[in-house]
Amino acid sequence: MAIEAELKAVVRDPEAVMSGLEERHGPGRPEVYRDTYYDTPDGALDNGDRELRIRTVHSADDTRTVLTYKGARVDEASGSKPEAETKVEDADAAHDIVRGLGYMPVIAFEKRCRNYAFQYDGREMLATLVRVPEIDGTFLEVETIAKSGDDLGPALATVRAVLAGLGIGEDDLTTELYTDAVAAAR
Repeated sequence: MAIEAELKAVVRDPEAVMSGLEERHGPGRPEVYRDTYYDTPDGALDNGDRELRIRTVHSADDTRTVLTYKGARVDEASGSKPEAETKVEDADAAHDIVRGLGYMPVIAFEKRCRNYAFQYDGREMLATLVRVPEIDGTFLEVETIAKSGDDLGPALATVRAVLAGLGIGEDDLTTELYTDAVAAAR
């Protein structure tokens, strides 16, 4: 399973970061994510540091749904996890299937995102400016795919280079999960 090599940062100057992204990569794509996280009644996924999510993404010209499974962290410092994701034709059916398999919704929330897809150092990258209405602050997620555990270090080095180019330092990084922050805010 491929590993999502990702770092998340608290953004102190969202306008400057957005300007930097748009100067380098053009206008971002605004999207609204509606995420529902599932778990077993006894919390086996969360206790195993795993995630099961159905995400519906709304943009000006498209709506799509993806089913995502994330395994346990393979790198504590970044929180990077193995990830499998696939498009879903029918969001309601996907929710019904997951519930029918015994999973129950644990938390659902909205993320307001501006996505920038680009190549850097030979890698496909995605930078996402994120606001979650229920929590304070703006966040920046930068990710790429590591093909294996051996590729994770170089992939994270590329992610760090992108962040540094935007003025984001190690002190700005966070591994706090949106799910935990939203749950605490509620």
